[in-house]
Amino acid sequence: MEGKGNHNSNTFLEKSKPYIAMICLQFGYAGMNIVTKVSLNGGMSHYVLVVYRHAFATAVIAPFALVLERGIRPKMTFPIFLQIFVLGLLGPVIDQNFYYMGLKYTSPTFSCAMSNMLPAMTFVMAVICRMEKVDIKKLRCQAKVVGTIVTVAGAMLMTLYKGRVVNMFWSAHIHPAHTASAAAAAAADKDWAKGSILLILATLAWAAFFILQAITMRRYSAQLSLTTLVCFLGTLQSIAVTFVMEHKPSAWTIGWDMNLLAAAYSVINHFYPAFYIHIYLSIKRGPVFATAFSPLMMIIVAIMGSFILAEKIYVGGVIGAVVIVIGLYSVLWGKYKEYQEIEADQEIPEVIKGPNNNNFCNNERSGTISEDFELNDVESQKNVEASRVPNVVISSPMPQPPMLAMEAPRKGGQVA
Repeated sequence: MEGKGNHNSNTFLEKSKPYIAMICLQFGYAGMNIVTKVSLNGGMSHYVLVVYRHAFATAVIAPFALVLERGIRPKMTFPIFLQIFVLGLLGPVIDQNFYYMGLKYTSPTFSCAMSNMLPAMTFVMAVICRMEKVDIKKLRCQAKVVGTIVTVAGAMLMTLYKGRVVNMFWSAHIHPAHTASAAAAAAADKDWAKGSILLILATLAWAAFFILQAITMRRYSAQLSLTTLVCFLGTLQSIAVTFVMEHKPSAWTIGWDMNLLAAAYSVINHFYPAFYIHIYLSIKRGPVFATAFSPLMMIIVAIMGSFILAEKIYVGGVIGAVVIVIGLYSVLWGKYKEYQEIEADQEIPEVIKGPNNNNFCNNERSGTISEDFELNDVESQKNVEASRVPNVVISSPMPQPPMLAMEAPRKGGQVA
């Protein structure tokens, strides 16, 4: 009896591991939003922050790429270099800068809520690029289309309507004066609409990044090497942008303070645990599993933001966030059904039985039949894979450093 109880507890623990890992990951993502907001409110330039973050990322990932992908790295050609150059421009430069500008003008909770539009925007771009087919007669396609419309409606609601402030029960004991930059936070509230537009543009750039990443992975499949190149080129491009936008040498100053933590946080938090956790869960649970936890990050950020930053939460933001989450889960449900269909189509029967329920492989003739069947099936699968446009795995709607976006396309993980 005792052994059975231990077995049940071990089984429960094994089944709970993916959920525990994703919840811990969402806390890590939420912490990055709060740390970045504090750093930006403290006066750090978001242009400089992008440079330092991707410089750190390049330094961390490059040794792994050199060692682990030695000898398997594809040959670099000029078209591939151009695609990697544009990836560096879309991810590190456009997406990150716009996202941090939007974060500075709004709030961490609002930014997280707007980032949940990523699967819907990626779906629209995939349809435009003919990487995703929409059969409106199928329920899963209807769910994705309706979810996209609902998500956009929620974003518009959050942008155009704020409403009254929602008072938490702990709000009376927290005062803006306790924060390091309450004046900067109050000034940022005046540019709410501007910040909303910047966040939408950042999400569009990140969706375009996923689409181009899928195309690039066809020719350059070395994940870590591709990540290193994107981070490196993104660093160079960000340096050029910073020199144009920031004319004060003091903007580059960084010490043992919150600015250094904000620059290094993404590498510490994202590369080591998140990279491998997302790959593992993409294999075990499918590409939709990780994305489904993104609304949890928004809730964590809202609670942490109200405590640490004395962030104000508005009725319009709450309603809009709920609408966005409903649209997000509608899109994810459609993707989940599509993933199930693809998995069912790719399953190969392990045993072929004859009319008398005897395995054909018990004699020579049946063994030949089985081998021919498997050979033909493998060849047909190769032909299908060769003609298929690579899929896109969306690991998280929160804009992340390119290291997470470089995950290899998984079986059945198409554009969400």
